[in-house]
Amino acid sequence: MASPTSSPTSSATSTASLDEARALLADFPVVDGHNDLPWALREQVRYDLGARDIAADQSAHLHTDLARLRAGGVGAQFWSVYVRSDLPGAVTATLEQIDCVRRLIDRHPSDLRAALTAADMEAARAQGRIASLMGAEGGHSIDNSLAALRGLYALGVRYMTLTHNDNIAWADSATDVPTVGGLSAFGREVVREMNREGMLVDLSHVAATTMRDALDTSSAPVIFSHSSSRAVCDHPRNIPDDVLERLPANGGVAMVTFVPKFVLQAAVDWTAAADENMRANGFHHLDTTPDGMKVHRTFEESHPRPVATVSTVADHLDHMREVAGVDHLGIGGDYDGTAFTPDGLDDVSGYPNLIAELLDRGWSKTDLAKLTWQNAVRVLGAAEDVARGLQATRGPSVATIESLDGDGA
Repeated sequence: MASPTSSPTSSATSTASLDEARALLADFPVVDGHNDLPWALREQVRYDLGARDIAADQSAHLHTDLARLRAGGVGAQFWSVYVRSDLPGAVTATLEQIDCVRRLIDRHPSDLRAALTAADMEAARAQGRIASLMGAEGGHSIDNSLAALRGLYALGVRYMTLTHNDNIAWADSATDVPTVGGLSAFGREVVREMNREGMLVDLSHVAATTMRDALDTSSAPVIFSHSSSRAVCDHPRNIPDDVLERLPANGGVAMVTFVPKFVLQAAVDWTAAADENMRANGFHHLDTTPDGMKVHRTFEESHPRPVATVSTVADHLDHMREVAGVDHLGIGGDYDGTAFTPDGLDDVSGYPNLIAELLDRGWSKTDLAKLTWQNAVRVLGAAEDVARGLQATRGPSVATIESLDGDGA
C-alpha cells in the first residue's frame, strides 16, 4: 500500500469553497459506503488494535484514523467485513472481521457508535459520533446458507455485496468469466431473504447481468457501495447507464468510488498493461513477493502511472446525477482497500475537497446534503420498512441451493 498522506486543497478549488464544504459537512456529514480498515488491520497486525491504534496518527500505515475521519467530515461509515473469495473458511473469517469492528467501536466510544438502523445513524449524528455499520463483501461469506445470512444480519451486518472478484455458485461477478448468467434461482432467493431481513442488496462487484436480475427481484432499494460510471470509465466494476436509469424506480443509491483504476480510463489501460507485463514475466498480476515487486517497479519506471484527481471523481458524479438523479447518489471511497488514491482524495480527510469541487461546479447545498447524508440514511430506512412488511407475511426461507439450483450447483 502506498503511504497515505494528508489531502491537500486542489489549486483549482478556492478557499471559500472549501470553507463552505466543511460547513456543509458539519450539518450533513459523509456516509461512506465502503472502508476496508478491518481487513487492513488483519493483514498488518492480525487484529492487534493497540498496534494500529486509530486514536493516533496512522498516516504512515493506513488511510484511516479518527482524526482524519473527523477532518474529512465523516458522520457514518459502513466498515467492510471483507474476506478473500479464494481462501477457505470464509464464514469464520467474516466473523473475525465483525469482531474487529465491534472491538473498534468498544475501544473508541466517544467517537464511534454502533448503528443498526437509520434512526441509529441520526442519533449518532446528533451526538457528534460516527455511526458505524457493517457490510459483508461477497456472497461467499454465507457459504450458500440462508441461515448464515440471517446470522450475519443478527450480528449487525446491514448490507451484503452479492459477489467479490470471483463468481460464486449463484451469482456472476463483474471480473470473472460468466457461468451463472446473472443470478440463479437460489441467488434470487438470497435477494428475497435479504429483503425480508432488511439487509441492503449491494451490487458493486457484480456482473451487469447480476445487477439487472437483482433489480428485477428486489422489492427493496439496492445500493452500489463503491462503484462509478461505466460510461465515464469503461471498466466492468462500474455501473452501465441502463442500470443507473433504473435506480429512481427502485429507490436505490449508487455510491461513487475513488479507486483510480475504476475512475480514470488511462489508469484502466495502464493497469491492464502492467498486469500483462507481470504475467509475461511469470508472475500472478497481484504478486507482492520481492521478485514480483521488482518486475512491477521496473515497469512503472518506464511507464509512469496515470494520476486521478478530485475532478476525475466529480466527472463521474456529474454523469451519474444526469442519468440517475441526485436522489440516488452517494459516496463509497474504498479507503484501505486500494493501494492508490486520487490526488486530493489521498485518505479519509479528503472528502471536503470533493464537496468543494462540486460546489464550484454548481451543485446546490440541497443536492450535496442528499449526496453526503440523506440518500444513504433514506435507503437503509426504506429497507427496514420493506422488511417489516415482508416479515408480516412470511417467515424465514428454508430453501437450499440444492433444492433451487439442483445437485450440480
